[in-house]
Amino acid sequence: MKLFIGNKAYSSWSLRGWLATKHSGLPFEEVTVPLYDEDWSNRREGDEFAPSGGKVPILWDGEDIVVWDSLAIIDYLNEKTGGTKGYWPEDMAARAMARSMAAEMHSSFAALRRNHSMNIRRIYPAAELLPEVQADVVRIVQIWAEARARFGGEGDFLFGEWSAVDMMFAPVVTRFVTYSIPLPRFAVPYCQAVISHPCMQEWIGGAQAEDWIIEKFEGAAQDG
Repeated sequence: MKLFIGNKAYSSWSLRGWLATKHSGLPFEEVTVPLYDEDWSNRREGDEFAPSGGKVPILWDGEDIVVWDSLAIIDYLNEKTGGTKGYWPEDMAARAMARSMAAEMHSSFAALRRNHSMNIRRIYPAAELLPEVQADVVRIVQIWAEARARFGGEGDFLFGEWSAVDMMFAPVVTRFVTYSIPLPRFAVPYCQAVISHPCMQEWIGGAQAEDWIIEKFEGAAQDG
């Protein structure tokens, strides 16, 4: 398999796809593609990016199977590994909730994304949030709390063990840290568990080692 990703410091969707691929335990080649550099427009028109319209992440499994979009990558790898890797909870009620939360993360929280882009290399002082961003934060911690209360048990993650839904929310956790966004007490150890996960630590290390700086993603408040 070959996984194309963007800059580790900034690319939230790449992080999700990469976490899913690492979780599979299957060997894969990782190819980092610098976003928005002088070759970006030409590079994204190449054959390897054509199926995704030039977006990352994109996973090639051999020459005939290609999967793009992080949630699709999760489901493909869950199927490829025979459902044995714990991408989704075994309990049907827990699995239904986990899939719903992952899908909501996939399609929602535009205000948080737009105003607080992922930047793993930075930590900014806390600042007043826009009302629409605050509403996103409230909704996120609300569904986190419900998952933890119903299915978290003694584990550290939303459904006890590390799973696909944690992978989907991992970039949100990094945003909460980067922008020092206040959280309810229960959410703090969850965020710490996500950041401390070995795969997250590997990704963060890779982000710190990158030389690329994209100015549009630097700064305490993002506008696009």
